[in-house]
Order: sequence, then structure tokens, then C-alpha cells
Amino acid sequence: MDRYIEFATNHWMLVIALGVVTILLLQDLFESALQNFESVSPTLAVALMNNADTAVFDVREENEFATGHIENAINTPLGKLNDHVQNLEDYKNSPIIVACKTGSRSAPACRKLSKLGFTKINNLAGGIQSWEENKLPLVKNKQK
Repeated sequence: MDRYIEFATNHWMLVIALGVVTILLLQDLFESALQNFESVSPTLAVALMNNADTAVFDVREENEFATGHIENAINTPLGKLNDHVQNLEDYKNSPIIVACKTGSRSAPACRKLSKLGFTKINNLAGGIQSWEENKLPLVKNKQK
């Protein structure tokens, strides 16, 4: 036991770093266990989309959406999601796939939708980048 105390006093920065990393890992573990949505791969997303009532929400900004998006996707930028909630009420009990560029914006959007009462939420793992890497088609808006 004395050796542990000696190590901790001699290498206090390492001990603090270990504590911080442990706390962050536990936080991530609890957060993922408590989330009310699932992450789906692009191929599983396609299988879900083959179901006629599945909606795709793209939470990228309008200019990103115009460069290429999943067919029939509804553009609802993350920053304006609260403003679009009334338009999305029809999808509250339908399966939903939420996508962004890399998956970093879609997870907070999924949490927000869950808090607003949406029940069947799926996060597109890896976002549109992963979609493209799997050679899946995107629709591009024509410039006017």
C-alpha cells in the first residue's frame, strides 16, 4: 500500500489523468445506456426506409443539404429544430432516421426529438459521409 501512495505522490498528474479519463468513460457509458434512440448503419437505414412510413430528417444546414441528401429527406437544421416541430408532428409515432454530415449533430437532434415525444428514433451512424462511403445514392438540388 505504501508503494501506491508513493507512486501517487510522485506521479500525481498521471493519477489525476486516470481519474478524469475514468469519469469521462463512465459518463459516456451511462449516456449511451439512457438514450432513447438507436444508431443504425446506412444499410440498416435503407432497410428501414423501405418501410413506406419511415421519415428521414436531415439536420444539416440548407447549403449542406443542397450539395446532396437522401431521397425524400426533410431538411430540419439542428439550430432550427424547435421551430420545425409543428411541421414534424405527423411523424411523432413513425420510424425516423436522423442524419447529418458525420453523425455529430444527429445525436443531439435525436435527444431533442426524444424529449419532444418522438418514439421511434434512429441515428444514422457516420452520417451522410458513411452513406456515401457505402456507395448509396444522394439527390442533389439543381442550382437556379
